[in-house]
Amino acid sequence: MRSKLIVVLICCCLLMFCFKKKRGEHAENYVIKHIEIYSSHDEYCAWPAMIRAANGDILVFFCLTEEHLAPDGKIVLVRSKDNAKTWEKPELVFDSPVDDRDAGVTLLNDGRIITHFWSTHWTCENYLKYPPDAYEKAVIDRWCDYVNQPDYVDAKNWQGTWQLVSADHGKTWSQPMPGKDSVHGGLQLINGTILVAAYRLERDFVGVYAATSLDNSWQQIATVHSPKPDSLRFGEPHILQLASGRILMMIRATAIPYNDADSRCYLWETYSDDNGKTWIETYETPLWGFPPHLVQLSDGRIVCVYGYRRPPFGQRVSISDDGITWNKENEIILRDDAFNKDLGYPVSLELEPGIVLTAYYQPDPKDGEQRMTPPDPKRHRPDILGTIWRVPPKADK
Repeated sequence: MRSKLIVVLICCCLLMFCFKKKRGEHAENYVIKHIEIYSSHDEYCAWPAMIRAANGDILVFFCLTEEHLAPDGKIVLVRSKDNAKTWEKPELVFDSPVDDRDAGVTLLNDGRIITHFWSTHWTCENYLKYPPDAYEKAVIDRWCDYVNQPDYVDAKNWQGTWQLVSADHGKTWSQPMPGKDSVHGGLQLINGTILVAAYRLERDFVGVYAATSLDNSWQQIATVHSPKPDSLRFGEPHILQLASGRILMMIRATAIPYNDADSRCYLWETYSDDNGKTWIETYETPLWGFPPHLVQLSDGRIVCVYGYRRPPFGQRVSISDDGITWNKENEIILRDDAFNKDLGYPVSLELEPGIVLTAYYQPDPKDGEQRMTPPDPKRHRPDILGTIWRVPPKADK
């Protein structure tokens, strides 16, 4: 009897070991390596967008500023000419007299690149509305002095959405022109129409805008409303057109009142089969986190990446066969080692079949734990980091 019990216990232990190993492989063993795309101790780096330019260069756009809510952000890009092995120094893209942030980028079929930026004109009154522990008093006082300078006060007309165009793979840019706010960017449809999903000016819904060429202004062709406007605010959508022609839209949902760790912060989704004119009723996915970024792999599957702002803090991935249904059980954890929730906005592209680069902003774990209430002005601020990971094999049908 005793020998049988020992055999049973051994079998149970083996099963538990295999189960843990299987879960560990799923959660961790697809990660090939983590990389540093850009790091600077005193610069706050955030909100990346990424494309592969027509010449093969990988371009990562992001905001450089002093702090999350500082009044003087600018947009830069870093470039890799060797498929993410090395990264060049930042190139300035856009630096208006006010605070430029939220980089979005759209690659056109002819190789031209459109950027989408939001510029904020801060006032001292804006800063004084934040809680006392948002920033140290000396920081707020210095920002108030900055935004009260005559040149800054007179630059109010810079607040809004701006777009620039490059015809040489991001080396030079046109003069800024009014555009549409589009976190991560939009796309050019199979039929040639340029499409973006915007949210900031609308506030209560996601607006879908189309342009037939860069010479024409954006025309609103659809709206996507939150089904729970009193408790959930939609924002920061991303769109993707599949090879079939269907357009997916994944949307961040933020709890009202604002709480980015709220249990209701699941991603919501909709799709259109008529080039963005009409969309099915939005539905809640099982994916918790934000904001989303979508990409279709060479094998046809769809990747959605999103930041995870509750413990364990980091970046996550889900993969769908059709882009409509998502299995939470198959979620891949790219990072779960961040010390705080000042992170996210991941974006992805396929470096080669089955190998993906995901870029995001996050404090580097090697820099140690950081005081965040209020933020320590002497800390190493968030960097633009990346993870190169292997896509799981397709499941047998």
